[in-house]
Amino acid sequence: MAALKAGFDVVVATRARKYASEIQDAGIRLIPFEMSRRVGNPLREVIALCLLYRREQPDIVHHVALKPVLYGSMAMCLRPKAAQVNAVAGLGWLFISRSRLARLVSPAIRWMLAWLLSAPRCRVIVQNPDDENLLKQAGVSESGLRMVRGSGVDTSVFLPSPEPSEPICVMMATRILWDKGVGEFVEAARKLKLTKSKARFVLVGEPDKDNPASVPQDILKAWQKENVVEWMGHCNDMVATLKMAHVVCLPSYREGLPKVLIEAAACGKPIVTTDVPGCREVVRDGDNGLLVPVRDSEALSKALLQLIENSELRAQMGKRGREIASVEFSSDRVIEKTLDIYKELLE
Repeated sequence: MAALKAGFDVVVATRARKYASEIQDAGIRLIPFEMSRRVGNPLREVIALCLLYRREQPDIVHHVALKPVLYGSMAMCLRPKAAQVNAVAGLGWLFISRSRLARLVSPAIRWMLAWLLSAPRCRVIVQNPDDENLLKQAGVSESGLRMVRGSGVDTSVFLPSPEPSEPICVMMATRILWDKGVGEFVEAARKLKLTKSKARFVLVGEPDKDNPASVPQDILKAWQKENVVEWMGHCNDMVATLKMAHVVCLPSYREGLPKVLIEAAACGKPIVTTDVPGCREVVRDGDNGLLVPVRDSEALSKALLQLIENSELRAQMGKRGREIASVEFSSDRVIEKTLDIYKELLE
């Protein structure tokens, strides 16, 4: 929308789902484009992108997420005069998966990424220094890397509000995936329930059926039946949802820069998250939240208990979170930096 306002002719090619009308209502032309979230048929999808770019003749193509970056960059090899922006929003699966498939294909994908992302008129957006260093080590030219920290938060919409009434609500809002730390969140809740804690532990979000790390619904229902967590499902209004929380938790294994954490910080919520790439960009341990080791439900439960029992600490950390979100993660800063990259490529 900001690019449109700046005078660009903007076209979005994506799967036309529930947000199609929202894109079109903003005055943006939408091209329905199907791309499997799984392996799918790489040759067919790359050819489809080649045909799309040949038809549209773009000056700039902006690919978002790892698979579109990989396939889109392949397709762009046939259009060397066009510029491309590749937003590598977290290198998650390549680096955190312990599966045999990931170990087998990861080196080849890293090599291919390094080659494709070093094209002359290519800029690569990274969201945190860890991902930036990984791409440098893989061979991506430093001159093409640009740091844009997340997708930003509208600090005029996500605003602090008074704490809700007790019991304390600890909220985890995310896609319901194992590698988001859902298992550790549930185990920490179980430990705290055994201490007779009256806190509520709320999961917000849906399983992602296209992701192999998705938590099955029968397990979610079993957790609910056990009364260890409450599962709210998908919520469209994150401002209203975050108002219910006293503490926001995301024990993820790795992130680009998680939007839910900057939204929580903008709303003045104290945060407990893992000391991993992406998460530690938002939370400074002991300042606006607490950092715990990854895959450690014991440390997670202790950190959560610290905030559950201390209202003054919650207030202090929430205030600092709002300050950090306003200065470092506002959507205006993200828009400005992204448009600067477009203008750089057109000069």
